[in-house]
Amino acid sequence: MSNSYTIGIDIGGTSLKCGVVNELGEILFSFIVSLKEAKTEAKVIDLMVDAIKQCTDQLNEPIVGIGIGFPGLIENDVIIGGGVNLPGFEQLPLGKILRDLTGHNIVIDNDANLMGLGELMYGAAKDSDDAIFLTIGTGIGGAILIDKKLFGGFKNRGSELGHTIIQQNGLQCACGGRGCLETYASVTALISYYKSQNPSADEDIDGKTIIEKYLAGEEHAIKTMQHHFDYLAGGIVNCVNIFSPQKVIIGGGISEAGQFYIDELTQRVKLGALPVSFSNTKIVAATLGNRAGLLGACANAFQKFKKTEYAL
Repeated sequence: MSNSYTIGIDIGGTSLKCGVVNELGEILFSFIVSLKEAKTEAKVIDLMVDAIKQCTDQLNEPIVGIGIGFPGLIENDVIIGGGVNLPGFEQLPLGKILRDLTGHNIVIDNDANLMGLGELMYGAAKDSDDAIFLTIGTGIGGAILIDKKLFGGFKNRGSELGHTIIQQNGLQCACGGRGCLETYASVTALISYYKSQNPSADEDIDGKTIIEKYLAGEEHAIKTMQHHFDYLAGGIVNCVNIFSPQKVIIGGGISEAGQFYIDELTQRVKLGALPVSFSNTKIVAATLGNRAGLLGACANAFQKFKKTEYAL
């Protein structure tokens, strides 16, 4: 058992997950705190401090530091903006605030980035140094991992893989651009396309149901999934040709559909990517599920505050 520990916090729109992890990626304990009644920025911060204290009291051992995953744009532990469904958190030096309140080292990064780091260090790509992570959900989040570390570009403004352009002058995206990958290959886009093909579809149909219909051979679902595979593979081809990663990790609930999902993407990417770029790449499904953000936050803290070799 490793004797070095970090605390991880994974912030969502309605709850936060907090826990203690050792260097082997073993979660000693974790718990969820609801944010539904937290109507102010200060209240959310209070709940974070309380969660940290609960962890340190229960662990009763020194910690290396605290890693936090937060939705939105983060630069040098400052929340620049974009915390969906959370009050405030604009131009907020959250890292310094929490450091002053708890006395612990704090490092903060985007939640999707940390999901990718978690998969690289402890999950689907733990045998790799370089990987691309894509989480397919309401939108498409992504992470670029080089030499086992997150790459976010200058001032952490990059790695917006869901907003790479795959259709010039294409559909309007929520980001303000047109033709973004997430506008064509997210689960939201999947549902929208299915409804366009099947006007009699249930209004509340979801991605899981569409996949069930696809596997059952329904014509509209087959056309929809082929459309989805083609566009998502196109986005992955771009990533492969630029980065030639060892692994492309597909996360989000849809990645749990089955091996056929990964196989369909692999066939298309192999055809579309430069052979030399794809020669050492494998497309895999994420394996950590809802633990990825917490584990990635802790891995980030270990990387920043403790020089170590990961025993995986």
